[in-house]
Amino acid sequence: MFIHVVNPNTSTAVTALMVARARAVVPIGMKIDGMTAPAGVALITDRSGLTFAASEVVSMQPQFTGQGVIVAAFGDPGVDYLRAALKIPVIGIGEAAMRAAAAGGRRFSIVTTTPKLRPDIRARAISCGVADRLASIRITGQDPVALTNDPVQLEAALQDLVDRCIANDGAEAVIIGGGPLAAAASAIARRTPIEIIEPVPAAVAWMAARLGCG
Repeated sequence: MFIHVVNPNTSTAVTALMVARARAVVPIGMKIDGMTAPAGVALITDRSGLTFAASEVVSMQPQFTGQGVIVAAFGDPGVDYLRAALKIPVIGIGEAAMRAAAAGGRRFSIVTTTPKLRPDIRARAISCGVADRLASIRITGQDPVALTNDPVQLEAALQDLVDRCIANDGAEAVIIGGGPLAAAASAIARRTPIEIIEPVPAAVAWMAARLGCG
């Protein structure tokens, strides 16, 4: 049984990062197949990039021969279309993370790096039925591309926002939103007193439960 982890941006390095994170948590009997969008941008930072990424993900549909599809961009581009078109389970890492964060009625916050996607992130929370549990969306102030390319600064900036979510927003869980943020999210999770939701592992857990693995 294998699951496609689809990176809707064009960075093969990001694909490798997310595939590695998925493989670290995948249950026995499930294999991960990484795929990268054939065209688009290296980092999705705005609605136009998200819209184009959705079209690229949809164009990859004939390649989805496995038992499930994880769309590994926080805005979940193309997920709703694929879910309607395919007979296999489809989940976006944004939806999976939000459902995990809101489990048990928890209040949760989202920390990310893309200010232009704030309305789209909130809209996704509404469509997933968890907007009433969303305490805050906090976004780093630096240029998203430059920050993502500086792992030390990225982790520090995200940690600062996580701390603010806990101290000021009453968050009981915090999502670090974005596939390219996987390494920083994993590091922050090890030293934070509340649960840090990592989108890629959340999607793997959702898929495993849906397919009866693990």
